[in-house]
Amino acid sequence: MQITSLDLDNFRNYERLHLDFEPGITLIYGENAQGKTNLLEAISMLSGSGSHRGSKDREMIRFGCEESHLKMMVLKDEAELRIDMHLKNGRNKGIAVNRVPIRRNADFLGMVHTVFFSPEDLQIVKMGPAGRRKFIDTELCLLDKVYLNDYIQYRKVLEQRNKLLKDVSYEPSLRDTLEMWDVQLVRYGRDIIERRKEFIRELYEITLPVHGKLSGGREKLELFYEPDVQAEDFEEELKRSLEKDLRTKTTNTGPHRDDMSFMVTDEIQTDARIYGSQGQQRTCALSLKLAQITLVKNKTGDLPVLLLDDVLSELDSGRQNYLLDSIDGIQTFITCTGLDEFVDRNLSISHAFKVEKGKIADN
Repeated sequence: MQITSLDLDNFRNYERLHLDFEPGITLIYGENAQGKTNLLEAISMLSGSGSHRGSKDREMIRFGCEESHLKMMVLKDEAELRIDMHLKNGRNKGIAVNRVPIRRNADFLGMVHTVFFSPEDLQIVKMGPAGRRKFIDTELCLLDKVYLNDYIQYRKVLEQRNKLLKDVSYEPSLRDTLEMWDVQLVRYGRDIIERRKEFIRELYEITLPVHGKLSGGREKLELFYEPDVQAEDFEEELKRSLEKDLRTKTTNTGPHRDDMSFMVTDEIQTDARIYGSQGQQRTCALSLKLAQITLVKNKTGDLPVLLLDDVLSELDSGRQNYLLDSIDGIQTFITCTGLDEFVDRNLSISHAFKVEKGKIADN
């Protein structure tokens, strides 16, 4: 899979932009706050992964404008895809593939696979459980349509149940309707738990050798899924938690409270989330992101496009070299502040674009 071009109109700080890309490594460099990350964000949006910043559509429209247009050309399986996206202030975004409108986001996900790696991703090990759940759900939703449907339905049912828990305090008779939502919550929740368990197992098998090489064979990384409740116990635990749910007006048990752990063993086994050094936590995070590449290839038969947003500056030379050695044959976009750090690496750079105040100078 290869991204061949990108067009932006009124996106972030870009008024109008057209870029052509070649296979291999594309460097995007310049001072901070000039618009480098905005280019990777646009690619991420057009691949269906959304904004890695969690931005709302209106926040990505150029200041003073009412709408923004993004277009990306992709070569996939020897066929060309044209992906268009319109961001409109106060309205839902519009998406079209080869000029055919996409009515549901679920139909769009998985057409183009990217792996986004930012400095924030290096914090995934020590951040809260919500960040780790987001990592799991984002990857599974892109790779598994059944999981995507289960996840969407679970979130809808959870929202309705939580709303009902609040309403019961004003209208006690509504308590009798909770059972209807509980049946659906358990149905979708069980499937989510089982698929997450399988996903973590698949991920672990890939990260184990990667982490071993990154640590020079000194450490062993094990990933563990930590479900809030086992699938077979979900229905009973939901019933047991009902009085607490009514008091707190929220659902206190279920896969929306899951977590995953990173156990690192050198001489002793350590929970890297709590006791790991910064170096160990970053090595775990890097292993996880590199495993994503292999996972996508295993599931789709194609390599994803890799987006590295100023990550190299956060890694020591050993981890930098391993990461750069791992991207051979993968179309990669790298943002950085200057070219000096790449001069002695003997990397085959297809293109280098300098960004300055939302303008591009082709080198």
